[in-house]
Order: sequence, then C-alpha cells, then structure tokens
Amino acid sequence: MASGIFAILDDIAALMDDVSVAAKIATRKTAGILGDDLAVNAEKATGFLSSRELPVLWAITKGSLLNKVIIVPIALLLNAFFPAAINIVLILGGLYLAYEGVEKIIEYFFHRSKEGHEVIEEVEQDGTAAEKAKIKSAITTDFILSVEIVIIALGSVTEQALTTQILTVIAVALLATIGVYGIVALIVRMDDAGFRLIKYSNEKGFLSMLGTLLVKSLPVIIRILAIVGTIALLLVSGGIFVHNIDYFHHVFTEVPTTIKEFALGTIAGLLVVIVLTAGKKVWSWIKSKR
Repeated sequence: MASGIFAILDDIAALMDDVSVAAKIATRKTAGILGDDLAVNAEKATGFLSSRELPVLWAITKGSLLNKVIIVPIALLLNAFFPAAINIVLILGGLYLAYEGVEKIIEYFFHRSKEGHEVIEEVEQDGTAAEKAKIKSAITTDFILSVEIVIIALGSVTEQALTTQILTVIAVALLATIGVYGIVALIVRMDDAGFRLIKYSNEKGFLSMLGTLLVKSLPVIIRILAIVGTIALLLVSGGIFVHNIDYFHHVFTEVPTTIKEFALGTIAGLLVVIVLTAGKKVWSWIKSKR
C-alpha cells in the first residue's frame, strides 16, 4: 500500500517537473504579449477616482479570470478537434485590437475637446455608467489578448502529453492574470503610497522625497502607458496577422518585423473604422427612410 502511494507521488512529482519546464518555455514565448497585456490593461485600469481604483481593478481581474475559464477549455478542444478555427478566432481578435488602437489615435487627434483629468471628471459626471463601460472595454480587450496568450502557450507544448498541456496552459493563464493585474495594482496605487510616505516622514528627509517622486511620477506613467498601450494594441494585432496569414508572413521580408506588424495593425484598424463608420451611416439612412 505504502509503495503504491509513493509511486503515485513520484508520478505527480514527475508531472509537476514536466509542467514546470513547459511553463517556463511557454512563459518565455509569451513574454512579449504579456508585456503588451500589461501596458494595455494598466492604461485601461487607470483614470478613476482614488476610492474606485481597487474596486474597478478587482472587477477587471475577475473578468480576466472568467475569460481564462472560458478560453482555456475552448482552446484545448479546438486544438484537438478543429485547429483551423483557432486561426480564424485569432484574426477576428486581431481586427478588434487594431480597431481599438486606431480608434484611440483618431479620438486623440480629431475628437479631443477635454483637458486635464478628463477621465476622472467623466466618471464623476456619468457615475457608474462610465465606470461600467470602461470595465467592459478592459475585459473585452483582455479577452482578445488572453486568447493570444493561451494559443501561444498551447502551441509551445503541442508535443507534450495532454495532461502536461492542460496544466501548462492553466499555469500560464493564471500568471497572465495574477502577474499582470498585480503589477497594475502597484501602479495605480503609487500616488497613495507616496502620500503615505510624505505624511509618515512629516514632509522631511528621504522618505518625503521618495513619496513626492511617486506622486509626481504617476501622471507621467499614465500618459506613457496610454501611448504604449495604443502602440501595443497595433503591434499585437499586426503580429496576429503576420503569424497567422501566410501572405503577410512572406511579404516585405526586408522590412523589420516590428515596423511591418505596426503598419499592418494600423492599416487593418483604419479599414475596420471605415467599414464600421460607413455601416453606421448606411444603417442610419435606412432607418430614416422607414
């Protein structure tokens, strides 16, 4: 009996060792997309009233975990029975990310009428509606990025046993949520930590200087994240097109990959914006004629 228990424990230990090695490889391959995920979601999780930052971030985190619960089993089933569908899902997700990135650029350059703490003021005025809208947008974007992360992780362990594949993908999916949103939580609470340091040090000495630096750095970091997050959306979408559409993979091979991915993401986003804008106008015209 004892030998049987030890044999089971030995099998579990061997499985965990395989999963650990596979998870390290998968995490290394998804490092780029995890960085993009961090930039995009940090930008989306900021801009709320201080009292609402952590509740909003928790709501987004729960949505992200639910996304993983939906995506992981579907990805495993599609990979086993209908692998061609994975590319279709990725491309559709890439179009959404491209659209969101280009829409941000258009909004900034052509529809920018607010200044200063515009997002915070908007949330104050519109109440929970604006907050819920931003949470929904963040969860939707997280869903698309999560699909990419899970697919890349799954692709790195296709030669492994099914159990190893499942556990590895789950491990990477959890890391993508806990790691990313843990860092986001640290970012959005920088100013509160800074104020506490200033108060604790009675506005004197090194701690006060550090607290002041944290408080002054947060607005700068938020602006940087807004830019980096937009660029990340276009790079991720372009990367999806390059890696999943054979024509784009082999065209303009002399152009650096980053530039090609950014250009493809921007062009795709513009096309989606044009199509949706035209579609809305046609629909409005049809409704007016009824």
